[in-house]
Amino acid sequence: MYVNLELSVSATATHLYVIEQNRTREARPMWDNIRKHFEGHPERLKVARVLVENGLSTQDGRICLNQIEIPPVRIARVAGVDRRTVNETLNVIAANAELRLIFEEIRPAGASLKEIAKHLNLGVVEITVVDPKAHGILANSATILTKGGLGIRQAIVDDPELSPEPKLTLIVDKKIPGELIPELLKVEGVSKVSVY
Repeated sequence: MYVNLELSVSATATHLYVIEQNRTREARPMWDNIRKHFEGHPERLKVARVLVENGLSTQDGRICLNQIEIPPVRIARVAGVDRRTVNETLNVIAANAELRLIFEEIRPAGASLKEIAKHLNLGVVEITVVDPKAHGILANSATILTKGGLGIRQAIVDDPELSPEPKLTLIVDKKIPGELIPELLKVEGVSKVSVY
């Protein structure tokens, strides 16, 4: 069967949808695809989660952060498993074409300015949403900020499949004026706004 891939990228969140050519099956989000291949092996799923959350790829049986090789023992510590489990996970990925498509091509989204924004005199707004799959939250929030005279330096969107309470974080070129907060709270689907 021929497989067509569609890729949707939003800041740090990447969604890879695998769709059969004849469209008889509904598109499945990336994490659901990964989870089905590790059913019955929760330790391997932990390893896969660490790889995805950190944008770590697999290349020729190795774990890489771009071109930097990461030793399996380091991944094991973070995942709370032993090194053999990491190697078993790599073997499963290498043996499965669908998993290889994901893990050989995944990359980190880049450095976050959130933690250093204060030192750079940047503003940070963190938006919690009612429904993380609602449409228009990023666009409407960005519009409010730009109309308020703020330039957006970075947008970070937590993946709702991987984060229990996903947030939208927008880093802007200066401190956020207080009068914009009520406007952001009016955006449909927004439940809470925090400014740093």
